Amino acid sequence: MISVIIPTYNEEPAIGSLLQHLRKIMKDRLMEVIVVDSGSEDATVTEAKRNGARVVHSTQKGRALQMNEGAKVAKGRVLYFLHADTFPPETVYADICTSIQAGYKAGCFQLAFDWDHSLLKAFAWCTRLDWDVFRFGDQSLFIEASLFKNIGGFDTTLTVMEDQEVVRRIKKRASFTVCQNKVITSARKYKMMGVLRLQLIFTVIVALYYAGVSQSVIVHFYWSQLKQFSCYDTVKEV
Repeated sequence: MISVIIPTYNEEPAIGSLLQHLRKIMKDRLMEVIVVDSGSEDATVTEAKRNGARVVHSTQKGRALQMNEGAKVAKGRVLYFLHADTFPPETVYADICTSIQAGYKAGCFQLAFDWDHSLLKAFAWCTRLDWDVFRFGDQSLFIEASLFKNIGGFDTTLTVMEDQEVVRRIKKRASFTVCQNKVITSARKYKMMGVLRLQLIFTVIVALYYAGVSQSVIVHFYWSQLKQFSCYDTVKEV
């Protein structure tokens, strides 16, 4: 069984469509879907339940913490962490199973955006490279449950960059693959803030993280940028 774990906060516009997509492409294959919600103020939970997901209520916000909470109750041999605005390819089940059977203990997918923008295409192209700096949560992550437990899950002290940090730890313990097929993720933040501006912000965040700057400083920088746009009220994660 594959356990799909989706952290949410105010994802009413996206979660229903994602769950319907998962049901369509997974069909009768062994799968459970766990939505870990951190106090959404909209109809995210209602939509998740209506579309057949198991809902876990997280007492604290934070994507790393939410995903760990989902992993604790998951029953699958393989955990698949997925963002609410990211749609896996139709081949996702076969891709994961093939990778596991080939000896890979974890992996992710290449990335595409739902907006036909030349710069976003260039950014997405980079995700095919096996460089840790290009590993982001939007690419989704699958990992054997036993390995996830052994490495201690996501680092809950991190508000941002938890996706890259966990991949680095995984690679120290096991083999990791980047699947050729692509997930399609929403370009909503880019549309709100501008492609160059938002990519520059993400670049600064990555640079600050690798320079050892504290999470509080990085998060303050990111939120100070979001305050200038309407997405500040709904987007609390990088």
